[in-house]
Amino acid sequence: MEANPRSTGRLPAAFLTPGSSSFMDFLSEHQPEILPGNRQLPPTQGVLEAPHGTTIVAVTFPGGVVLAGDRRATMGNVIAQRDIEKVFPADEYSAVGIAGTAGLAVEMVKLFQLELEHFEKVEGATLSLEGKANRLSTMIRSNLGMAMQGLAVVPLFAGYDVDREKGRIFSYDVTGGRSEEHGFAATGSGSVFARGAMKKLYHDALTEEQATTLVIQALYDAADDDSATGGPDMARRIFPIVTVISDEGFRRLTEEESSVIARSVLEKRLEQPDGPRAALL
Repeated sequence: MEANPRSTGRLPAAFLTPGSSSFMDFLSEHQPEILPGNRQLPPTQGVLEAPHGTTIVAVTFPGGVVLAGDRRATMGNVIAQRDIEKVFPADEYSAVGIAGTAGLAVEMVKLFQLELEHFEKVEGATLSLEGKANRLSTMIRSNLGMAMQGLAVVPLFAGYDVDREKGRIFSYDVTGGRSEEHGFAATGSGSVFARGAMKKLYHDALTEEQATTLVIQALYDAADDDSATGGPDMARRIFPIVTVISDEGFRRLTEEESSVIARSVLEKRLEQPDGPRAALL
């Protein structure tokens, strides 16, 4: 099915045959071996050590949703990377945050991006946010074999629903099971601590600025108790990736914007080491 650079320039027949609007279905039919879940791993003794991404958080606010992630990847008890990116745009109105095996997760995100773009080009319309969440669920389910060998991918999906005119969050388990979360959600090794912080600080009338501050506070709390989660690194100028999705589309905060929020959170923690109260947000 691969193109031959010395050929006459005609595409293989597989590319010219009408079929499904799903790019995954196209690969499954014509070149299934390149799908992540179909790869055969060599026999190993014990669990394969690979870099893992950790904590992802999301918060809705009137008008949209904020999705953010820390920057640390770990491999066992070693910090494998300090500035990994874990939050990616899926399309104009949605984004994915990855937790789990970093290499497979990034590859799954790229395939998901291509899946949504392929559907839009074939059908001439975009999938609904619900449809996008279902497509991602199918991809995670196809990775179950890898997950059983210790290479799990558990993302968090968030986006702006143009039909309902609000931000929505979807969480997943390793089998592809999907749940819609209301208000806030977290996944990854520090999710328990991040969720506890958000539970104290979340309310229905958050502004966009308050929501972006809340997610960094939650990541700070997660890093305070979970060694696999990295907090704001002032010395190296490494700050959480924070994205906002609204009716204006996907937007990633600049490093300067993230650093300003992180510094304000750190300054407050010098005064209140155990974190702010909800009334002070």
